[in-house]
Amino acid sequence: MTEEKSLNFIEEIVESDLASGKYKNIVTRFPPEPNGYLHIGHAKSITLNFSLAKKYGGYTNLRFDDTNPVTEDIEYVDSIKDDIRWLGFEWKQELYASDYFDQLFQFALKLIKEGYAYVDDSTSEEIATMKGTPTQPGVNSPFRSRSVEENISLFTQMKDGKFKDGEKVLRAKIDMSHTNMLMRDPVIYRIKHAHHHRTGNQWCIYPMYDFAHGQSDSIENITHSICTLEFVPHRELYDWLIQKLEIFPSHQYEFARLNMTYTVMSKRKLLQLVNEKIVAGWDDPRMSTISGFRRRGYTPESIHLFCEKIGVARRENLIDIGLLEFCLREHLNKIALRKMVVLDPVKLIITNYPEGQSETLTSEDLHGENSPIRNIPFSRELWIEQEDFLEEPDKKWFRLAPGKMVRLKSAYIIQCDKVEKDNTGKVTEIHCSYIPNSKSGNDQSGLHVKGTIHWVSVQHAIDIEVRLYDRLFTIEDPANAEGDFKDYINPNSLKVKTAKAEPSLANSHIDDRYQFIRKGYFCLDSDAKPQSPVFNLSVSLKDTFAKKK
Repeated sequence: MTEEKSLNFIEEIVESDLASGKYKNIVTRFPPEPNGYLHIGHAKSITLNFSLAKKYGGYTNLRFDDTNPVTEDIEYVDSIKDDIRWLGFEWKQELYASDYFDQLFQFALKLIKEGYAYVDDSTSEEIATMKGTPTQPGVNSPFRSRSVEENISLFTQMKDGKFKDGEKVLRAKIDMSHTNMLMRDPVIYRIKHAHHHRTGNQWCIYPMYDFAHGQSDSIENITHSICTLEFVPHRELYDWLIQKLEIFPSHQYEFARLNMTYTVMSKRKLLQLVNEKIVAGWDDPRMSTISGFRRRGYTPESIHLFCEKIGVARRENLIDIGLLEFCLREHLNKIALRKMVVLDPVKLIITNYPEGQSETLTSEDLHGENSPIRNIPFSRELWIEQEDFLEEPDKKWFRLAPGKMVRLKSAYIIQCDKVEKDNTGKVTEIHCSYIPNSKSGNDQSGLHVKGTIHWVSVQHAIDIEVRLYDRLFTIEDPANAEGDFKDYINPNSLKVKTAKAEPSLANSHIDDRYQFIRKGYFCLDSDAKPQSPVFNLSVSLKDTFAKKK
C-alpha cells in the first residue's frame, strides 16, 4: 500500500474552494515579463501552476506581462515558450497583457469617473516624498482634487501623446495615511514613448504591473493567482481594484520563492553577467537559467523531482544546490550511457600483447537487465588517467603502481613492469604485461585484484573537448553578500580539456546523456561540430548532498 502524499497549503485551498462550490473549474496562469530568460525559480512556479491545474482538471494560461516596452523583446518571448515546453507543459491560451490595453484603458476611465483615480503632474521624486514613511502618513497631492471631467480630459490627452515621458501619471485615489504604503495613491498608468514589440507605436501610455496584473487575471477568469511572497503587500491593492471595478473576483495566493545556494536569481543580476561577458550568454551552463541548466545536461525529470522535494512553503529559505544535483544524479544514473573517456592521459603499453593486433570487447551501456551492449576496440597501446598510476603508493592504493596488478575495465588484468620518464621526471609511458586468460566475462586466471581502471585504445581514440563546470560563485549566498555580487565570481568555474574518448562518442546526439566512467555525467554541447565534439560536465559522480543529510 503506497503512502498518500499530504497536500500543500495551496492544494488545501483549491480543494476547499471546489468542495464549497466557489469555483467549478480551476484556472491558473504563468505570467512572466519577457525581459530576460527564465531561471530555476521560475521552473518552480511553472511546475506549481501547471501541475495544480492538471491535478484538479483545470487549465493554465501563459500570459506575457508585456507592459514595459523598453526592456522587452521577442527573443525573450520565444525562449520562455521553449523553456515551458521543455519542462513538459502546454498552456491552453497564449495571451499578452497588451491584448487588454483597450480594456485596461476603459477600466482606468471607470475609476476616474467614479472618483477613484486622478491625473497627477508631480515628478516621481515629489510623489515619493509625498508618500511619507512606514511610520509617518503621506500628504495629498495638490492635483488630487481635480474634477472628474478634467481628469478624463488629461488622461485622454496622455493617451493621445500630448505629453512627454514623466510629465503626468494616473494615480489611484485611495488613502495617503494607509498603513500599507502601496495603498497610498499608487501610480497605475505612466507615459512611455517607446516602440512595443507587439503594439508598435499604437500606445504611449502603459499600465503599471499592479494595475495590469489583477485585471488581466480577472478578464481571464483566473481562480487562483499564485505569486511569490514579495507580492504579499500588493494583494490589498489587487483586491481593491477588482472590487472598485466590479469584475470577476480573482484572488492572489503567495508561496515562498526559490532561493538556492551559489546562484543569483535576479534577472537584473543575470543580465549583468551576460552584458559584461562574465558568462557566454543566457544559456551558459553556469547560469541559473532554465536554458543554462538544459545546456548543461539537466533533464526535465530531474527538475520535476527537485520541485517535488522542496515542496510549496510559506516561508523563505535557502535551498542547497546539492539537492538539485542529487536529483539530476538520480535520473542520469538510470538513463545515461556508460562510456570510457580519459581526461588526463598517459600512455600505457602492453608489452606482451602482439604489435598491430586489436580486438573488439563488449560492455553494457547501462546497469541492469536488458542493457544495450556496445563494442570497444582494444589494442597494445592504451590511454589511462595519470591519477590512476602512482610510483610510490601507500598500502591502501589499489590502482596501478610498479609491480602491482589492476583490471582494465571490460578487458584484462595487467601488471606494471616499468615506467619511462622525461628529463623533468614526469612519467611518459607505463609498460605493463597482461594475463591472456583474465578477460572480463571469461576470467580463468584465478587472480583476484581489487582495483579496476578505465582506458581508451590509442589507435582508435577520438579527441574531444571537455568543459568542466563548477559553481559560478565562491560563496553560498552571493545575492545578499556585502559589496558587488560579481566580486564573488569563481575564477575556476570553467576548465577546458582535450580528452581521449572511445570512438562510439563520435556519434553522440544532443539529447543523449552519458556517464564518463569514474568521472561524471556529461552531455554534448550545442557548440559541437561533427568533427569536433564538445561535452559539458553536468554533475560529478560524487554525491556530497546525501552525505550532509
